[in-house]
Amino acid sequence: MALLIRNGEIVTVGSRVQADIYVENETITRIGKNLDAPPNAERIDATGKLVFPGFIDPHVHIYLPFMATFAKDTHETGSIAALIGGTTTYIEMCCPSRNDDALGGYELWKSKADGKSACDYAFHMSVTKFVKETESQLRQIVADGTASFKIFLAYKNFFGVDDGEMYQTLELAKRLGVIVTAHCENAELVARLQQKLLAEGKTGPEWHEPSRPESVEAEGTGRFATFLENTGATGYVVHLSCEEALRTAVDAKSRGVKIHVESVLPHLLLDKSFAEKPGVEGMKHVMSPPLRAKHNQFALWNALALGSIDTVGTDHCPFDTEQKLLGKDSFVNIPNGIPGIEDRVNLLYTHGVKRGRLELDRFVDVASTRAAKLFGLFPRKGTISVGSDADLVVYDTNYRGVLSAKTQHTNNDYNGFEGMEIAGRPSVVTVRGKVQVRDGKFVGERGRGKMLKREPTLC
Repeated sequence: MALLIRNGEIVTVGSRVQADIYVENETITRIGKNLDAPPNAERIDATGKLVFPGFIDPHVHIYLPFMATFAKDTHETGSIAALIGGTTTYIEMCCPSRNDDALGGYELWKSKADGKSACDYAFHMSVTKFVKETESQLRQIVADGTASFKIFLAYKNFFGVDDGEMYQTLELAKRLGVIVTAHCENAELVARLQQKLLAEGKTGPEWHEPSRPESVEAEGTGRFATFLENTGATGYVVHLSCEEALRTAVDAKSRGVKIHVESVLPHLLLDKSFAEKPGVEGMKHVMSPPLRAKHNQFALWNALALGSIDTVGTDHCPFDTEQKLLGKDSFVNIPNGIPGIEDRVNLLYTHGVKRGRLELDRFVDVASTRAAKLFGLFPRKGTISVGSDADLVVYDTNYRGVLSAKTQHTNNDYNGFEGMEIAGRPSVVTVRGKVQVRDGKFVGERGRGKMLKREPTLC
């Protein structure tokens, strides 16, 4: 069915215009004033509202076996939560361990999503070892449309790669023209610091951050940048959390290293005091890199406004309170992660745009357009233009609400941002022209989402 969105203020990077949008066959076919439409077209009145391109979360975990348990969302629950929050595309980390076959892991992750997601999705393929068959398998995966890799410079002996494996991955990525995302810490230092703290009887969640201090993240970021510099590959630091690591990345950019930076919502809004709460309340906020001292937030917001940080994701990773209690006797056993896929857009708008930290088009860039460009989805995604997919968010800036686990759609029994107020939310969300959300309720088609095929774009 055709769709006409009338009288909204269309916001894209570098442009704000009052106009109508007409959609046919899943794509935007006309943009202009006073557009006509056939009688059977669905009509949406966007008067007084903003119209954004569908938002893209470049870093989520839906299916994730981790620390003897599994993340709680499915692609059905996670995608519905994403859509209600305005995210119409997400990129999931495919994360087989070092003991798993890479190609087999990739097919497993794909099978968990196929026919289940209500929005479109793609994958980053984790390289957790580099052995004889790795290159041929990665070539097959890239040929299948997954044009980005992920490496972990953490989680020694599970997800983590050593420097030799990092070099091989980057060198292959350079030849294939794909970007490599990286979790930047120093696995050896983390392991040693964990052992030291536990030997001293320091077992609670408050010791998670001291076991992975800012210097460890900065070292990993610098090492990744050095390897990018010497291979010519293009890299993307995921969930950068602190000023020290940020300086390292910015310094690398200034000398011509092809490095991009992501921050995630928790590091912008929460500080380490949340993880220092006793018992399970602290455990709920254990993630890696950890929540940091509050002064880091100013540096991250400033870098986001200036463009030194490219994107904002979530690292959505929902483990419930029972799962978090696996670490009741030792912080090293707390499943890492926090949910956020539903709340990212509204919190970023509230604390960024409404509080004067982000210009409106910069908000669109960091939450949609830049990820689309970096990961081979633009201009199909990440903008509103003729020929683009009709992923659209009609945004009600007058809405006011409070976040709560009681009202969320993420499959988890707590909300890491519990009690935070939001000033705005999507009133209508479409995926390729199909209305999937109205006024905070999923009204659309389960399983509508499709895996997005991406071509290598880098040289």
